[in-house]
Amino acid sequence: MSELGKSLQNKIKKLAIKKGVKLISSDSIYLSSDTKFGKNVTIEPYVVIGKGVKIGNNVKILSFSYIEKTKIGNNVTVGPFARLRPETVLEDNSRIGNFVEIKKSKVGKNSKINHLSYIGDSTLGKNVNIGAGTITCNYDGKNKYKTNILDNVFVGSNTSLVAPVKIGKNSIVGAGSTITKNVKDNSLVLSRAPQREFKKK
Repeated sequence: MSELGKSLQNKIKKLAIKKGVKLISSDSIYLSSDTKFGKNVTIEPYVVIGKGVKIGNNVKILSFSYIEKTKIGNNVTVGPFARLRPETVLEDNSRIGNFVEIKKSKVGKNSKINHLSYIGDSTLGKNVNIGAGTITCNYDGKNKYKTNILDNVFVGSNTSLVAPVKIGKNSIVGAGSTITKNVKDNSLVLSRAPQREFKKK
């Protein structure tokens, strides 16, 4: 970074600190001049905040996270190692964990995506839990399609949601499933090949 860039970053960080933002190891953090901060915001080392980011109250951004053109509500935790791409909205009390990437999606209140997942072109309702290794398959090589996950849905680990698809409220998706059709409300849905076992010769 040039001396001019360092000087600009120092000014931006000083303004953020005056607003009450806690920067841990500020030299390793990159902020944009248009970032809007709420109260009681903590940013850990090696975080990059690009343009167009709005952060609510009582938010923690954990180390090695990259955020751009995103709106973050109140009482939200992001990271570590999270990537929030443009047109992401995180509503109050949501949790985005390590190695999670979100693009052009809304995550509802009290919803959690804790581990190793990709959520793109999707809408998640309230109280949704996304298991580790879940991906929304939103692109077929030509077009992008949407995934709609309604309130109180539990998605098991290592699940592929092939868009366009809708998961009805209060439903459970079994781990290891590939979902290609809409799921009705209050359902348990599984999609697995049968397990077979053979004796060694």
